[in-house]
Amino acid sequence: MVMTREARSPRVSRRDWLGAGVALAAVGWGANQFSPLIVLYQQRLGLSTATVDAMFGLYALGLVPALVAGGRLSDRFGRRPVMLPALALSLLASCLLMAGDVGWLFAGRFLAGVASGAAFGTGAAWVRELSAAAGTAAAGPRRSTVAMTAGFAAGPFVAGVAAQWLPAPTVTAYLPHLVLVAAAVPAAWRTPGELRAAPVPDAETVAPHRLTRHFLLVLLPFAPWVFGSAAIALAYLPTLVATRVDRPLLFTAITTGAGAVAGIAAVPLGTALRRLRPGRVLPVAMIPVLIGIAGAAGAAWSLSPAAVLVTSLILGFAYGVTQFCGLADIQQAADPRSLGTATAVYQTLSYLGFAVPFLLAVAHERLRLTPPALLLVVLGVAALATGWLVVAGRARH
Repeated sequence: MVMTREARSPRVSRRDWLGAGVALAAVGWGANQFSPLIVLYQQRLGLSTATVDAMFGLYALGLVPALVAGGRLSDRFGRRPVMLPALALSLLASCLLMAGDVGWLFAGRFLAGVASGAAFGTGAAWVRELSAAAGTAAAGPRRSTVAMTAGFAAGPFVAGVAAQWLPAPTVTAYLPHLVLVAAAVPAAWRTPGELRAAPVPDAETVAPHRLTRHFLLVLLPFAPWVFGSAAIALAYLPTLVATRVDRPLLFTAITTGAGAVAGIAAVPLGTALRRLRPGRVLPVAMIPVLIGIAGAAGAAWSLSPAAVLVTSLILGFAYGVTQFCGLADIQQAADPRSLGTATAVYQTLSYLGFAVPFLLAVAHERLRLTPPALLLVVLGVAALATGWLVVAGRARH
């Protein structure tokens, strides 16, 4: 996408995107640090699997409206005026989680979702604009994916390790995030925020009515698998084998952190996939999702911690590929003047996947289906979505 800069836009260097990237990573850290502590809260508070999965999924309830609102506000007022309050909300969410009882945990997870919603669409658009202003527009999706995923990886790993070995684990696990946010605020403050682009006709940019159709027919069946894959690895599989490992907190921290690192490792594949014809990129990106969910069904059947770890790596890889390809798709298709809003809407669809662990837990309790059977059902739905994307890609071509 070709963009021109207005005269009043500030000069941007090739490293200025790092300020926005650190802010994205800090909010991503806060979003994911709760995951390895699920087992601890189950043990200490006597919570059911459905309750902790609902607590995990409540994050999405706060995130979805904040994504749309944050995208619109950042398109109108700039990226930095939205990102700074998002960092403050992320810090407040960690403080609520440190309180430790059930009510504060629900409130903290909801507020973490609001912070993430305000930050992720805004931050991804900000990184894209900063990269374009520095002459490296194609690097925007890769940089925003790496920044978010780095936070997603480090947050649960550090929180799990702290909870395993430090005193007062439900408090000390959240302290590193507070330090990171304190460092991210001045980094974001110094980053150029008033970047406005005049749209230039581009063969890849689509008209608004066609973009809406693209959302409904292509991105809606694709986007939920981005975080649907991640959520299975983060919140569902580790709880199935928690009683089979000596140190469940450490095991969960390793599986969630390793999965997120695999997501970063997947970015080069996403870059390579962009060379394919546009209608083929998203169906090919779904292949690791299908492999990961099939592996999850096998791990749920064997209840092997090693199988859960390997499956988490595959699902994390699937997350990285789909996240990159989806962001690249929407940032290529959207009008630069509404980039924040379009990115936020896409990410709203992707975060619907966070409901998967809760839906699996409810289906297990109500339908009495085993976890392997439920995951095979999910695999079937993912296969249908992939088939639809193949058909839609051919029609688009």
